[in-house]
Amino acid sequence: MDTEGFGELLQQAEQLAAETEAVSELPHVERNLQEIQQAGERLRSRTLTRTSQDAADVKASILLGSRGLDIFHISQRLESLSAATTFEPLEPVKDTDIQGFLKNERDNALLSAIEESRRRTFLLAEEYHRESMLVQWEQVKQRVLHTLLGAGEDALDFSQDVEPSFVSEVTVPGRSALDSVEVAYGRQIYVFNEKIVSGHVQPNLGDLCASVAESLDDKNVSDMWLMVKQMTDVLLVPAKDTLKSRTAVDLQMAFVRQALSFLENSYKNYTMVTVFGNLHQAQLGGVPGTYQLVRSFLNIKLPGPLPGMQDGEVEGHPVWAVIYYCLRCGDLNAAMQVVNRVQHQLGDFKTWFQEYMNSPDRRLAPASENKLRLHYRRVLRNSADPYKRAVYCLIGKCDISDNHGEVADKTEDYLWLKLNQVCFDDDGSSSPQDRLTLPQLQKQLLEDYGESHFSASQQPFLYFQVLFLTAQFEAAVAFLFRVERLRSHAVHVALVLYELRLLLKSSGQSAQLLSQEAGDPPMVRRLNFIRLLMLYTRKFESTDPREALQYFYFLRKLSYQEISCFAKCCCCSSASHCLLSSCQPGVIDKFAGDTRAIICKVALEAENKGLFEEAVKLYELAKNPDKVLELMNRLLSPVIAQISAPQSNKERLKNTALAIAERYRSQGIAGDKYVDSTFYLLLDLMTFFDEYHAGHIDRAYDVMEHLKLLPLSQDSVEERVAAFRNFSDEVRHNLSEVLLATMNILFTQYKRLKGAPAGTPGRPQRTIEDRDTQLRSQARALITFAGMIPYRMAGDTNARLVQMEVLMN
Repeated sequence: MDTEGFGELLQQAEQLAAETEAVSELPHVERNLQEIQQAGERLRSRTLTRTSQDAADVKASILLGSRGLDIFHISQRLESLSAATTFEPLEPVKDTDIQGFLKNERDNALLSAIEESRRRTFLLAEEYHRESMLVQWEQVKQRVLHTLLGAGEDALDFSQDVEPSFVSEVTVPGRSALDSVEVAYGRQIYVFNEKIVSGHVQPNLGDLCASVAESLDDKNVSDMWLMVKQMTDVLLVPAKDTLKSRTAVDLQMAFVRQALSFLENSYKNYTMVTVFGNLHQAQLGGVPGTYQLVRSFLNIKLPGPLPGMQDGEVEGHPVWAVIYYCLRCGDLNAAMQVVNRVQHQLGDFKTWFQEYMNSPDRRLAPASENKLRLHYRRVLRNSADPYKRAVYCLIGKCDISDNHGEVADKTEDYLWLKLNQVCFDDDGSSSPQDRLTLPQLQKQLLEDYGESHFSASQQPFLYFQVLFLTAQFEAAVAFLFRVERLRSHAVHVALVLYELRLLLKSSGQSAQLLSQEAGDPPMVRRLNFIRLLMLYTRKFESTDPREALQYFYFLRKLSYQEISCFAKCCCCSSASHCLLSSCQPGVIDKFAGDTRAIICKVALEAENKGLFEEAVKLYELAKNPDKVLELMNRLLSPVIAQISAPQSNKERLKNTALAIAERYRSQGIAGDKYVDSTFYLLLDLMTFFDEYHAGHIDRAYDVMEHLKLLPLSQDSVEERVAAFRNFSDEVRHNLSEVLLATMNILFTQYKRLKGAPAGTPGRPQRTIEDRDTQLRSQARALITFAGMIPYRMAGDTNARLVQMEVLMN
């Protein structure tokens, strides 16, 4: 049978082969097995690709169709859109088709405008993005640098705590971060603030700080404070705008006069020290006074005759040298005494000098000034006598480009010469080479010469003096503050200027320490006073918060900044209970009447830093129960399902929460209803988990039954699902643990029921069966509830619930 079948099959195959060979139209294809396999694979891949694409289209249609979108119509609309007629350039038309030409021109103009607008938009977006990135990066850099500036040796401590903490770190008690100089200054600041708070007459802060310099036995610091007192001893005009007051001509002239007076007094003291240190060579004698002092000083400085000196001598010394040094010591009368003795040799100089002496602003009349300048340019500019040229340039305020290096060989001498040449009135008669304004001098010293010219790193007091004597107070303070060992002096100089309303402050707290603002006159700098205090107090605000608060009290007129600084101080301090206290007046109560706003700001600062437990205490002081309960809910939510252990976060938070609950209930304090109910529900859940972890499953079951959080019967499932929508996130985050714990309780009760002996007189078999049915029904209710709630539970919660429910069946 099989042989016949195969024979028939062979015959049919041979017949088909013959028929195929008889057809000449078709090409004869011969393939081996490998070629046939490759062709089959290609056909198969085409089919699979088409099938997968169709499957993807089907899935996309199902997904979008479930959202109410008609895929068929959307596809048709997309296919009907043509980019060629929208954004591609239009084809030119024949010259005779005017309507078509105008339409094309209009469309091309629109397309060109759209494309140009698109290009500009992208360029602007990129430019704005880049500027925003640069601004943000600059802010981050400033934050990092200021953090490092105020950081101590332990700033880069990367040690990790075993358990996360929500309270601030406590520093070693009794160890102050203040050095002896800072302590001495801090004591004077305390005395100053005590006088103000007590309502007494406000003392002179400059005198208090200068007394610190006397105790330090440091001549540089003493001279610095003497200069500060001299420069700030000006007639202050009450003005709300410090910038307007500082740029007033009268005040600037007063600053120059005070600077010249300080330099002249300093030089006179220097000559006296030099003379009395070399009495044999000085040959001091005659009527006591500046003239005899200068004569004796020249016996030391110019012991022999000098070439090129003009107009004779006075008692063996060049006339113009004696006049110059009398002027340098600030004694015009002594200089006039010399002029009178040799007036026949000086021509018109006596007349000009008398007019100069009698002028209140030390300035010649325009006519006399022009004559003197003309005489100087014609006769004296190339004179070999450096002292005569220097005196004429002082009196006539001319040739400002000459630095007179032969005479002014020290920075103080150069500064004195230039300050004498400063002009304030612009009468239009002075040429540029004969007119030096105070802003020009300031720019020359601060920007053109700068720190490198004066070797500021080796001589910080000298560069500070140069800037301060030219009324660049803010730049001087900012420079001195950068020198770590002199930082305390800079801060207290700024405090003195601030109290006298002579300090130009930055308008924004985020500005750099020294900055320029738009709209200010040239060479006007502003100091970020708030940042200065924060950087200075950062060193000791955690160890000496009381001292830090004394400095923040200077910001009492800037209420928001004061609160911000004080908030940072409290958050960094381990002794915030001393600053803010509920049982007895804290340190802040001495400075402010109603401290609630300050406490709220401190609490907010602590909250932003993640110090939630301290923020809770502070919000309690501020009598803000809503924030207290809100933060306690955030603290309790992650720990309620944990096992309690001594000294753990849960144990500490539990005690705090119970104390708050007891206090609020006894005092009748209640917060927002939603937050309040969440707080007490979390406390009850904590009790539930404590009983569960302790093995008291019956008590835990009773707590859960009382809470009515989960359905313990099929009839209450929908009711509990509807109620679940009203629970806060703090409760929802613990739902998985609550469900698993409750299912474990039911499973444990089920096993205990099954392990009990058969029916007894006390417990009939019927009762055991009813209880068995009830437990299985409750487990099914939990499974149903877990599937119906609109919440995605973590991990394998559903699988574990189903597994335990299956074991019960």
